[in-house]
Amino acid sequence: MSSPPPPPPPPPLPLEGRAAVVTGAGRGLGRAEALELARLGAAVVVNDYGQPGRDGSGAASAGPAEEVAAEIRAEGGRAVAHTGDVADFEQARALVAAAVQEFGTLDILVNNAGILRDRMVFSMSEEEWDSVIRVHLKGHFNTVRFAAAHWRERSKAAGGPVYGRIVNTSSEAFLAGSAGQPNYAAAKGGIVGLTTSTALALAKYGVTANVICPRARTRMTEDVFAGFARPEDGLDPLAPEHVAPLVGYLASPAAARINGQLLVVHGGMVAVVERPRVAAKFDSKQDTFTYDELDAVLTPHYAGRPQGETFAAAEVLGLRRG
Repeated sequence: MSSPPPPPPPPPLPLEGRAAVVTGAGRGLGRAEALELARLGAAVVVNDYGQPGRDGSGAASAGPAEEVAAEIRAEGGRAVAHTGDVADFEQARALVAAAVQEFGTLDILVNNAGILRDRMVFSMSEEEWDSVIRVHLKGHFNTVRFAAAHWRERSKAAGGPVYGRIVNTSSEAFLAGSAGQPNYAAAKGGIVGLTTSTALALAKYGVTANVICPRARTRMTEDVFAGFARPEDGLDPLAPEHVAPLVGYLASPAAARINGQLLVVHGGMVAVVERPRVAAKFDSKQDTFTYDELDAVLTPHYAGRPQGETFAAAEVLGLRRG
């Protein structure tokens, strides 16, 4: 009797043969995302500057990045650690180069690195403003700039589109405001603008760029979710691991048609956010508006609204209730 035929080989993993850079990957969201990309088959450069304080204080350390890279390798994946500061232009250049040198390519860039320096706007120092803008917004720009240049050169050499995925990290602080975080909210809004501009610029090269607003319990959000304890049993909806699958999906070939999009994500929920739409429109009865005419049309329009309500608060709060 002949032996049965061998079982067919398992299908390839979605990111098999791809290489990714994940910044801020030593802890929290970045760690969960690096592990997810590796689980889906990608080789990963785990970047983390390693400072212990969420405000960027303390000495830089290779420990967090090395630990995550070792965790990936222990599961049979490929990973190396990188401890450069992404807010430094030349160190960001070296980070992109490290992926190409180590794995022969760069296909995926996930930006997470950030710090907090919370203060009300009337008390914020120039340094508190500059440091948060530097790490979040400039850090995103630096890595995107060098990854984009890499993909453009590859596309020119190939004579057509190549594979490239960018996933940037914004926040609902940008959507609804955050009273004690003007620097953080501004940086996160800037990241959305950077992402949509990049999406338009790189589409012809085969590269997509999208941005997520994750809701998760990390060092960065421990104050925000202080009243939401981890459940003793069952699903923790604020676990960073619930955000990671969306990042893995956006990094995959399946998401080729998704570009320039903003998505809010947390445990069990993904919401696609539309670009702002015109809520009301008023036309002057003359060549241009006068003060009195604006008073006559705009004051009634806003009558009855709670004082201080931001332009997006209703929509975002509605999303939170859902």
